[in-house]
Amino acid sequence: MTDLRAAAPPAHPVPTGPGRPRDRASMRRTNLGAVLRVLRDSGARSRAQIATDTGLPKPTVTTLVAELVAQGLVREGPAQREGTVGRPGTLVHIDGRHLCGIGVEISTSYVHVLALTLSEESAYEHRIALSVADAGVDRVLEATAGAIGACLGALDRKGVRPVGLTLAVPGVVDATTGTVAYAPAIGWRAVAVADRLRELLGPSSPPLAVDNDAKLGALAEYLEVRGSDVRDMLCVTGERGIGAGIISDGRLLRGATGFAGEVGHMPLDPRRRACVCGRRGCWETMVGLDAILRLAAAEDDPVHDPAVALETRLGELRRRALRGDARTREALARVAEDLGLGLALLADVLNPRVVVLGGYFTHIGSFMLDRVREVVRERVMAPDAGGCEVRLSALGFAAAARGGACHALDAVYENPGAA
Repeated sequence: MTDLRAAAPPAHPVPTGPGRPRDRASMRRTNLGAVLRVLRDSGARSRAQIATDTGLPKPTVTTLVAELVAQGLVREGPAQREGTVGRPGTLVHIDGRHLCGIGVEISTSYVHVLALTLSEESAYEHRIALSVADAGVDRVLEATAGAIGACLGALDRKGVRPVGLTLAVPGVVDATTGTVAYAPAIGWRAVAVADRLRELLGPSSPPLAVDNDAKLGALAEYLEVRGSDVRDMLCVTGERGIGAGIISDGRLLRGATGFAGEVGHMPLDPRRRACVCGRRGCWETMVGLDAILRLAAAEDDPVHDPAVALETRLGELRRRALRGDARTREALARVAEDLGLGLALLADVLNPRVVVLGGYFTHIGSFMLDRVREVVRERVMAPDAGGCEVRLSALGFAAAARGGACHALDAVYENPGAA
């Protein structure tokens, strides 16, 4: 996936002569998708508004909407007057409540399963705590398959059909083969995740894809700002590792071989601490989850216990900070300084309009945000930090799974007639 939602809808194709049936079918598929995307990105519209937004003739829009209604992908709602004169126009809403996409995130400390309908409402959600690096590949994938199976059973009982499933994994992912090439945060190397999960799920498996967690998180974050003027965004995910999803002019930046965004391994640590990747001095040794826990608490402190839900441990750090605990406050100040340093370097290179801090930053980042913004303003070469705004994610640890579910739903927008 490269084009992410906010790009202008395609103009109506201009016919150049009698098309072959295959060409007409392709045009119809494209136009149906264009109508659905407008409704997804801009909300309920009248047929006249849809025609204006897509550039399609009004009679064509009427035919397309009727087809989408028949498929249950859109529904017609109450009429709304579009101006001071004229008849009210009946609104068309995106529907598709009988279809969903499934997003699954394998993180360092949990497996999260989320199913979203076409209107992006939750149809199922469940998270299991699991120390992924300690459990080993086989046990993790078996637990993941079990969680997916439970989701598929629940959806079947509700009469909701999954159109696809996208798995989010930290590290370097070959999306074309569904293989995790290298994920140091969880200790995986050359794991054929897609093939193994298909074996475990059997014939009931929906179409399955695998992608990097930060990239899918960026997709979810970008959808949150749809309709705004934001077209360039950097989404930094804070967990044990630090990853980034980069949106440039409304498109997900993947790089020459799909591995863009491994920002956690920039060599910024002056103390050159050992990183899980085998190198020394990586940025994530300064600002990753292990760093904040190491700085904030002794080794025998319960906040280090992987058996305790991560949100609970972060909640405890938050309570300590609110009480004014000196060690916690000092840790937050240290990480804020180092986080701002790395973000400023990235802002100089990428010039994002917005930097979104997700993952663990969502839970305790409010104590760091002011200083992070100050460091970015101080260090970015461009005036006023190049217009860059740093903000906390509203999605937190759910971003990657949500992005995976939306990625899976793309199948409907690419070919609505097959839904």
